[in-house]
Amino acid sequence: MSTKKKTAWNVGLIAALLILLFLLEQVMPSSSMLFTVLKKGAIYALVAVSMNLLNGFTGLFSLGQAGFMLLGAYTYAILTIPVESRHSVYQYFDGGIIQFTLPVPVALIAGGIVAAVFAYLIGLPVLRLKSDYLAIATLGFAEIIRAVFQWDKLGPITNGSNLLRNFPSFRSVIFPFVVAGICIALIVMLINSTYGRAFKAIRDDEIAAEAMGINLAHHKRLAFVISSFFAGVSGGLLAMYQTTIQASMFKSAMTYEILLIVVIGGIGSVTGSCISSFLFIACSEWWLRFLDNENLYIGSFHVPFLRPGFRKVVFAVVIMLMVLFYRQGIMGTREFSVEGIVNFFRKKPGRKKVKKGGVSHE
Repeated sequence: MSTKKKTAWNVGLIAALLILLFLLEQVMPSSSMLFTVLKKGAIYALVAVSMNLLNGFTGLFSLGQAGFMLLGAYTYAILTIPVESRHSVYQYFDGGIIQFTLPVPVALIAGGIVAAVFAYLIGLPVLRLKSDYLAIATLGFAEIIRAVFQWDKLGPITNGSNLLRNFPSFRSVIFPFVVAGICIALIVMLINSTYGRAFKAIRDDEIAAEAMGINLAHHKRLAFVISSFFAGVSGGLLAMYQTTIQASMFKSAMTYEILLIVVIGGIGSVTGSCISSFLFIACSEWWLRFLDNENLYIGSFHVPFLRPGFRKVVFAVVIMLMVLFYRQGIMGTREFSVEGIVNFFRKKPGRKKVKKGGVSHE
């Protein structure tokens, strides 16, 4: 398939998806759990792909994603709270220091930039470490950031341990899909560029990559900063989705959830991360909620063992089964492609080509 045809198919699929989302919003109530899954799934897809860029495509085991999401969420919230609402939000800190407001797109980008700047500074000493040591260092950074942002001395900026609220949020499911889609498309373009090939070379063999002339320190730092930028943008989207933000929300468990999504989808697969994001959110927020109901009856039969939190037990069992028997995840390192989908639908069942005398016959 030619490049023009691939582009046309991609544009057509994206347009069809947006039209479908628009129609769903017209015919279904806004309180439907489907929209909750779609909104939160799009946000988690972006942060999972950003983590996969670092862990799956560059081979750097980082666990600081929650910290960078916190930076992006706080930056967005602080810069978009209306000036007239700041005294009610920062009621314990005389209205706060910042007394201006930025547009939503600019604030989202600013959240990504703040996360990227912190990633650059943290990466200077941390990226000298490898494997488990790098994971522990980045996890420690995320915990330190969460504690610092609740410090009362920073209250005029971060509101201390109090909630940030009254900032703009999105009601339409189309907005997070568009933002996440653009960001994921940029990540895919990066992966398919010369920089992406350098990232993969570092992942496969650092010594061979360095022998080929790849600057290891520069490319590792670049991957770390870019991944953190998109994590910051996803943090801003999460703030918009939740309508309130508090540092205590960004615990290490959030990073583990994102890592779980990456593993389930397949380390090294962008489409795998996207698919597993929606599956994970659908299961945790919707499909498996009944497992927490201890008073569940099927007819007159009372279902035993169900308790609040039993859903987490089922998740743990599923994770163990995947790690033991399906380590490659849903997609492994494969990707969905427009060409593959078109070829699949073009196949005619029941007709196979058989070679006879060097000539193909059907």
